Formats: sequence, C-alpha cells, structure tokens
Amino acid sequence: MSTLAAPPLSDLLDRLFDDADATQAALDSDFGQLPPEQRAALFRGSDWRALYTHAKDAHLAVSRETGRLLYMLARAGKARAVVEFGTSFGVSTLHLAAALRDNGGGRLVSAEFEPGKVAQARANMAAAGLDDLVEIREGDALETLAHDLPERIDLVLLDGAKVLYSPVLDLLEPHLRPGTLVIADNVDMAPDYLARIRSGSGYLSLPFDDDVELSMRL
Repeated sequence: MSTLAAPPLSDLLDRLFDDADATQAALDSDFGQLPPEQRAALFRGSDWRALYTHAKDAHLAVSRETGRLLYMLARAGKARAVVEFGTSFGVSTLHLAAALRDNGGGRLVSAEFEPGKVAQARANMAAAGLDDLVEIREGDALETLAHDLPERIDLVLLDGAKVLYSPVLDLLEPHLRPGTLVIADNVDMAPDYLARIRSGSGYLSLPFDDDVELSMRL
C-alpha cells in the first residue's frame, strides 16, 4: 500500500480537501462582492502580495485529481529532488512528499509567502510523518529559491502567484535536467508563462484538465 492511501496521510488529506472546499467557497463569495475591475487587478496585477494576503485563510489547494497526478508523476519518474512554488497549507506538498517516501527518500523544497500558512503546512507535514523530507521556506520565492537548491531537480510544481511563474522558472532552470517535469496549476491566469512554455523553446508541453499545464524540459 502506498503512503498516499494509508493513514495517517489518507485521513489528513480527506480533512484538508474538505477544508479546502469550504474555504474556496467562502473566498469565491468574498471575491464575488468586489467590483470586476478590482477582481481583475487582484488576479492579474503585479501586486501579488495583496491577493495572497487577502486569501491568507483559504487553502487554494490543488484538486484531488491534480494531487494524484503529482504523486503518480513523481513516483513514475522516481523523483528524489522536488521544488514547489506555493505551499499554502500543504495539500500538494503532502502528495509530493508521499511520492518521495515511496521512492525511498529525497528532498522537497517548498516556498510560501504567508507566515500563517507556513506554520500550518509544517504542522501538517509532521502530522503525516513526512516532515523529514520537506523544507518549507518562508518569504518571497524570488529570494528563498535563489540559493541552496538541489543540484538536479526532478520535478517542479508552480502553484503560487501567477505573475511569478516565469521568474521562478528562471531561477530553477539551471538545475533542470532533460526530462524534468514542470507542472503549473491555474495557468489560465498565467498567460505569459503559458506562451513561454508552449513556444517550443526548451520544453515539450500539453494541457492537463482545464487549468493545469504539464511540461517536460528538453
């Protein structure tokens, strides 16, 4: 049985997904009350800090299907070094760490801007017994992911501020080997990144589901 399907992780993920659904509904209601121009400024503007501070209590988690995809890709690729941009409460982090555990170990470096989410994500890693595999770095990812990365990264998840997808990828690219997978969530809100990753320059890319992009470093 995989780590993903067994307690304590399976029970923890069930609870976190339920919490994520509830907090997303509350966030959608909150955003729905904003004028359209203010919503657009939050989601597509350069002030990503305002958006993520506004959503500090929301899980902003990957879907259940995307979580399973992350686990499967990391297992199939025998990943040992993973970098994640956007920890939130750690739902995606838990899936990736479970894959590392079942691959025999490894290192997951994850970046999160919101301090409260960092604290809760670390608690979730400990509750799942996966904290020995995960390092969560608090602060601006353009600073926290600019140093001390694995020499070769096997898999990347981009799920933080959408305007930072390309700048974060710039930081990671020197560590990507041919065959490294890059998964980006909510790419419908990251048109510049999407244009770059689909340009055929250095990556083979295709959409998965409505707003997830799966790419491979060439």
